[in-house]
Amino acid sequence: MTPRAVGRRAGRDRTTIGVAIDIPQPWGGELTTARLAAGDPVAEHVPAHVTLLGPTEVDAAALPEIDRHLCDVARAHRAFTVQLRGTGTFRPVTQVVFVAVAAGISECEQLHEAVLAAGALGGQVAARFPYHPHVTVAHDVPPAQLDTAFADLAGYEATFAVGGFTLFEHDDTGRWRPHADYRLASDD
Repeated sequence: MTPRAVGRRAGRDRTTIGVAIDIPQPWGGELTTARLAAGDPVAEHVPAHVTLLGPTEVDAAALPEIDRHLCDVARAHRAFTVQLRGTGTFRPVTQVVFVAVAAGISECEQLHEAVLAAGALGGQVAARFPYHPHVTVAHDVPPAQLDTAFADLAGYEATFAVGGFTLFEHDDTGRWRPHADYRLASDD
């Protein structure tokens, strides 16, 4: 594990972070392109990913503690494989279409729980919805665009190794900026 420096931006007492599994190329680019095609403006700022911790406001001074916690989480979990297959939606609850995680679900769930389990994040993050690993491809766009994204990616498939996850901090424009990468334990 070689986390980059995690620190507070000048003059900020609070910051917004997220923790996610990046979707590697070429699939990450394909899914980001699909999200752009759906008209979702977030695609310009947020790469394709599986969320482990959604946007969460924290004390900027807690970032070093969060970094240590995420290092511990990564050491305690093994690398695994994710398979993406087909589409799903959270409609009518939220206006989201996603590519489904078909394999690697339990590993994503375990990482999600571990990220929230202790340290500066322990017990402080209230989820609006139950955790469901997925890759968002359209969010809060008109219904016709949600329908098109759902249909266009219905046959989508990708399989890739997950060797780690990333801590992101949101900048002033809403862009996710990677701050540290955390390598999962391997069998090597």
